[in-house]
Amino acid sequence: MPEEQSQSERQQEGASGDQTQQARGMEALKTHILEHKVETLLWATRALTLIFCISYLIPVFGNPYSSYQKVLMSNAATSALRLTQRIPSVQFSREFFAHLLMEDSAHYLLYSIIFMYTSPMTMVLAPIFLFALLHFASYSLGLLDVIGQNNALGSRFLISLIEYHHRNILRGAAFVEIFLMPHCVLSLLMGRGSLITPFAYYRFLTLRYSSRRNPYTRNMFHELRVACEHLANSPNTPTFLRNALYRSITFVSGLAPMVTQ
Repeated sequence: MPEEQSQSERQQEGASGDQTQQARGMEALKTHILEHKVETLLWATRALTLIFCISYLIPVFGNPYSSYQKVLMSNAATSALRLTQRIPSVQFSREFFAHLLMEDSAHYLLYSIIFMYTSPMTMVLAPIFLFALLHFASYSLGLLDVIGQNNALGSRFLISLIEYHHRNILRGAAFVEIFLMPHCVLSLLMGRGSLITPFAYYRFLTLRYSSRRNPYTRNMFHELRVACEHLANSPNTPTFLRNALYRSITFVSGLAPMVTQ
């Protein structure tokens, strides 16, 4: 009997300890949310972005066009919230707007506005989905750490996603952003786009090229130029294709903005 009682008491103490640890985890999560309201709201808007992207690709719930617009609106909300963190005070001056255009969040707010009322293009959602996935996974990992679930299977998946695929995700987003430019031009020529879209998107692309915090668009342009030059210099490349490649390189290089170091 004493042994049974001691075993029962140990089981009760273990269950009580688990409940206490769980309670502490939830309390820590509540405290974290209250102390980081904007970051938590950004995590929620990114979660909505992922949900709406999936809803657009798999149109089971609702209209795909509606889901497309919701993706852009949630991305615009994310960008606006992030912009308030980077620039908390608003000023009506030339210097303020110049500083505003240097922020990556302002670039993607412009990106959402450009494609908000155009016909749906699946390629437009690719950079939004990749950035939302990356930042959602990063912050979710922090939340799992707060509640003490950093050893869970989901946590290890998020760690692998962030650590091993972070660079590839950013390179993939930059690659899609670059090839959206000719896609916008082709859509205009086929009568599916607005006349202002290619010009507005060119402005977005120049801002991404000049970004101080994210050099992946600029690096991807360089990688593509090296690849085209390698192809043009190949002895197996026909003369007409070689000349076309050199003209394209010269044309695109002339459109590139000056980058302040």
